[in-house]
Amino acid sequence: MADAKVAGPHWDLTAEYSSPGCVELEADLTRLGTLLDEMATMASELAAVLPEADSLSVAAAKKHIGAAQRMYAASERAIRLLRNPLTYASCLLSVDAQDEGAQALQGRLQKFQKRYADVVEPWTQFLDRVSEDVVDAYLADAAVAPSAFVVRHGRQRRHELLSLAEESLINGLAQDGIHAWGRLYDQLSGTMTAKVLVGNEVETLGLAQANGLLQKSDVRQRQAAWTGINGAWEQQAEACAAAINAIAGWRLEVNRKRSNVRPVHFLDAPVHLNRISRATLDSLLDVTAQARPLARRAAKAMAKATGRESLGPWDTRAPAPALDAAERPIPFAEAIDLIADAYGSVHPDMADFVRMVNDQRWIEGSVSARKRPGAYCTNFAKSKTPRVYMTYQGSATDVITLAHELGHAFHSWVMRDLPDAQRSYGMSLAETASTFGETTVRDALLAKADTDAGRFAIMWEEITSLPSFMLNIPARFEFERSFYERREARPVRPNELKELMSSAWQHWYGDAMSQPDPMFWASKLHFYISGLSFYNFPYLFGYLFSLGVYLRKGAAGADFYPRYVELLRDTGRLSAEDLARRHLDVDLATPNFWQDTVNRLEPRVAEFERLVGRLAPA
Repeated sequence: MADAKVAGPHWDLTAEYSSPGCVELEADLTRLGTLLDEMATMASELAAVLPEADSLSVAAAKKHIGAAQRMYAASERAIRLLRNPLTYASCLLSVDAQDEGAQALQGRLQKFQKRYADVVEPWTQFLDRVSEDVVDAYLADAAVAPSAFVVRHGRQRRHELLSLAEESLINGLAQDGIHAWGRLYDQLSGTMTAKVLVGNEVETLGLAQANGLLQKSDVRQRQAAWTGINGAWEQQAEACAAAINAIAGWRLEVNRKRSNVRPVHFLDAPVHLNRISRATLDSLLDVTAQARPLARRAAKAMAKATGRESLGPWDTRAPAPALDAAERPIPFAEAIDLIADAYGSVHPDMADFVRMVNDQRWIEGSVSARKRPGAYCTNFAKSKTPRVYMTYQGSATDVITLAHELGHAFHSWVMRDLPDAQRSYGMSLAETASTFGETTVRDALLAKADTDAGRFAIMWEEITSLPSFMLNIPARFEFERSFYERREARPVRPNELKELMSSAWQHWYGDAMSQPDPMFWASKLHFYISGLSFYNFPYLFGYLFSLGVYLRKGAAGADFYPRYVELLRDTGRLSAEDLARRHLDVDLATPNFWQDTVNRLEPRVAEFERLVGRLAPA
């Protein structure tokens, strides 16, 4: 399959742990267990005072404030000891979903996760239930002060709180409830195979390998891969329907339990988690809906470049047609050079970062039948070092994916010296640096192109972003919203899920797509992430927000890089709206910022259409 000179490297995790049962890992778990015992004592004190927490004066709460402050310090240590092996197990299972040692470790860690959730629950409830004066006294301690934004942001949903016993019950049942369904999907996607026609022979491929064929230049090969992948998911339709219904049903039932003060909507949690308001989400989606004609123009121009009137669902990750030469795979080392040079055009520090990540072997890009599909960036809590995961096979899309994930890695890297409480950010802002990285690489390559064919190949990667972010992502959102609305009444059958998916697809793509992708509800991992829902609109937000940041780069000149880094560092201590006001002087809850960014995309689409007109086959 993959050319050894083209394929990406295998990452190095040994700086964290040498194996799932190594001495270092066992020592961390021993320390974690001891620390959780200490935290349980503090938790008992805070649990005892919860019934009267909302009426406590600062003087009466003094002793309990001290316990809460000690709990903060302990929780910072505990979460590092817990997340480190969790990340390690997840990384191992991404590369080999059948790794028994990693599976066993993940199973052990579930008990630690439950215990951690149990011991911190009285502390978080105490901070949510007490008065503002008591919170002010708690945050007056210099060691605790960095958590101010997290504490105050969390209190916005205090009306949803249940009793300590009920919250503990939900947390305890979740491991073998909602999270078990998410793990089932992960296990399924990591072990499934697809029968795909490759050349003249049908081959049995892992999903990650089959997905790689969706980036091939031969449209017949892409369609064959899509057909094989969808056929594999069709065989698992009942299992996937059971999982997605269980995950959504769990959330809806918990929301009903939390609706004592006022109704809790299924969008409340994802909006709060993304640290945006419903007004901002509505403005974003309204502007995007009005921009459908522009995004469809981009999709139709892509289709015209291949001699067709519309795209097929197997074309969403297609590379640029090779108009003047055969497609040449891009070796991984060359991709690193391309990205480092492009990042370096913003600032030399960014180029140095890319090369450091590669030199340290923090990138997983190998090709394997047991690898899970997809790409992500994660971080180890103890060393504060990133890891990038993907399956690199040499396509231009792979280069852009690598640039995207390295953007995530850069974001976490510039925040590594901040207190842990300020290093976690909403998913909407999580896409800021990644999309910025993509755009930087494309524009740097475009500046070097000296022929129409060269410009076309690079612009293709830019233009594909419009249907990807402004049609595909909203279609995912519409499907998920429609699914949750129907799931409130009853479980939704596989054929209904296909209908909902096809309807959303048609609504957004219109005649720019030849047919819907009815099994997308099963094949898309994001619908099965048990820890968060509606993991779709953050991509759209991040795409347009990042472009808005990028478009200000030229006017800022030499001041841009330090200002950009400060913006990234603030993502963990401000809401998205406050971040935009502080660094961009814009209001995200109104359409103006979003519309201005979309308006600047039209000339790029028009330029691409002209290129296609000159170069495309008649």
